[in-house]
Amino acid sequence: MSLCCAISNETPEHPCISPVSGHIFERRLLEKYIQENGTDPMNGEKLTVDALVDVKASPLIKPRPPSATSIPAILKSLQDEWDAVMLHSFTLRQQLQTARQELSHALYQHDAACRVIARLTKEVTAAREALATLKPQAGITAVPAAYAAPTPQPAYAAEAGPEAAQQPMEEAGMSEEVLQKLQDKATLLTAERKKRGKTVPEGLASSDDIRVYRQLASHTGLHSASVPGILSLDICLRDTSKIVTGGNDKNAVVFNKDTEQVMAILKGHTKKVTSVIYHPEEELVFTASPDSSIRVWGIQTAQCTQVIRAHEAPVTGLSLHATGDYLLSSSTDTHWAFSDIRSGKVLTKVTDTSAPHALTCAQFHPDGLIFGTGTEDCMIKIWDLKEQINVANFPGHMGPITSIAFSENGYYLATAAEDAVVKLWDLRKLKNFKTIQLDDKYEVRSLCFDQSGTYLAVAGTDVRIYLCKQWQDLAVFNDHTAAATGVRFGHNATFVASASMDRSVKFFGMS
Repeated sequence: MSLCCAISNETPEHPCISPVSGHIFERRLLEKYIQENGTDPMNGEKLTVDALVDVKASPLIKPRPPSATSIPAILKSLQDEWDAVMLHSFTLRQQLQTARQELSHALYQHDAACRVIARLTKEVTAAREALATLKPQAGITAVPAAYAAPTPQPAYAAEAGPEAAQQPMEEAGMSEEVLQKLQDKATLLTAERKKRGKTVPEGLASSDDIRVYRQLASHTGLHSASVPGILSLDICLRDTSKIVTGGNDKNAVVFNKDTEQVMAILKGHTKKVTSVIYHPEEELVFTASPDSSIRVWGIQTAQCTQVIRAHEAPVTGLSLHATGDYLLSSSTDTHWAFSDIRSGKVLTKVTDTSAPHALTCAQFHPDGLIFGTGTEDCMIKIWDLKEQINVANFPGHMGPITSIAFSENGYYLATAAEDAVVKLWDLRKLKNFKTIQLDDKYEVRSLCFDQSGTYLAVAGTDVRIYLCKQWQDLAVFNDHTAAATGVRFGHNATFVASASMDRSVKFFGMS
C-alpha cells in the first residue's frame, strides 16, 4: 500500500500522522501549515508540531512520468518550458512599458504643477510688493513750478524700479467733465489749424534747403553698448533742442543736442523701451515697454512719478492727447486704452470684438477726438474717442502695420507696414489717394509729418524726406549703418533727428 500526502496528494518523503485527524502528511508541508495556522488542515482542530507522529516506511523511488521516458518527450517538455519562459518575459516587458508611460505622465503633471505654483507665488509676491510700495505723498515734485499743470497731482506715486510692479488698474470711466474737456480742446485746435492753413509758417525750411541737408552731428554714447540699439525717438515741441530716446538697454535717455549733454537717464523698465514721448509743455517724459507698463517720468529728478498698468501684454504704441493730460496706448492684448497721466487711472479700455487682432501702433488725430490704430492683420482702424467705436477701416497693406502718422492739417494719414510701401489716406473721402512704392524689402519703422504738414519723414532702411502734396522725395540719408527706428523734425523743419539700431542719434541740416 502506498502512502499519499493529504495536502499535496503525492508520495511523502518524510510521512507523518496527525493524531487529531489521523491523516498522513508530508512532514515539511504540515509543519509549515501548523506554523501559519496552528490547526489541522483537514478538520481545523488545534494541532502542534510536537504532537505529530512519524511513520516508518521503506524509501520509495519516484517513477519517471510517462512524458519523460523518451528523447522526443523530453525535448517537447523543454520546448514547452521555453515557450512558457518567453511568454512570461513578454508579459514582463509589456508591464515595464506601461509603468514607464505612467511614470512619464506623472512626472509631466508634477512639472506642470510646479510651474503653476511658481507663477502664482511670483504673482502673489509682486502684488504684496506693489501694495507695500504705495505710500501717501503730498504731491509729485518732479515737475518744476514753472511748468506745473493746473490739474491736481496724484495722491500716490509709484516708485521706479522693477520691484515696483503693480496689478492692472481698473477702468475709471470717462466722465462728462473729461468729455467736455476733449471737445473744448478740439474746437480750439480746429479753429487755430484753419487759420494756420492759409499761410506758410515764417521761417519754415524750404524744399531747396532740405535737398542740401547733410549730417551735422552723430552721438553713439547715449545707450549701453552691451545691448545696442535705439528703438524710439521724440523731440520736445517747446524746445526742439531736447530729445528723448528709448533703447534695447531698458533705459530712456533725455539729451540736449545744443549742449551735447545727457539731461537724465530714466531707469525702471524691466524690458526694452519701444515708445517714448516728450511732453510739449512740461518737463515730463512717457515711456512704454513690452513689460506691459507705461511710465511717467520727471526729467529734473529722473524719477518715475506714475506707473500705468493699462495692459496685460506688451505695449506697442503710445500717443499723447493734445490737452497734454491723457495718454493713448495700444497693445498686443488687442485693446487700446485711454489713461489719465495725473492720476495714473485707466479711463477706458476697448477692443474690437468683431476682429480682435493684436494692435501694433496708435496715434491721435491733431484734434484729439479721433485716433488711428494699426493691427497685425494689415488693417488701419479709425476710432471715435468719445463714443469709443470703430468708425472707419483702411485695408490695403500686405503686412502688419508698423507706423501711422496724422498730418497737422488734419486731412492726411500716412501709414506703413511690412510691405515696403507708404500709403497716404484722405480722411475726408476715406480713401487711399497715394501709394509710395519703396525699394524691395525696404523696412519702414517710423513716419512723421513736420508741424506745418509740409514734409513727411520716413525712417527705416534709410531716412527719407518727402514734400507733401507733390509727394516727391527731397533727400535720402544713408548715414546710419543699421535700420533707422525713429525720425522727428526740428522747429520749422530746420533739422531732422533720427535714431537707429546702430546705437546712434544723428542730426541732419544745413552745414
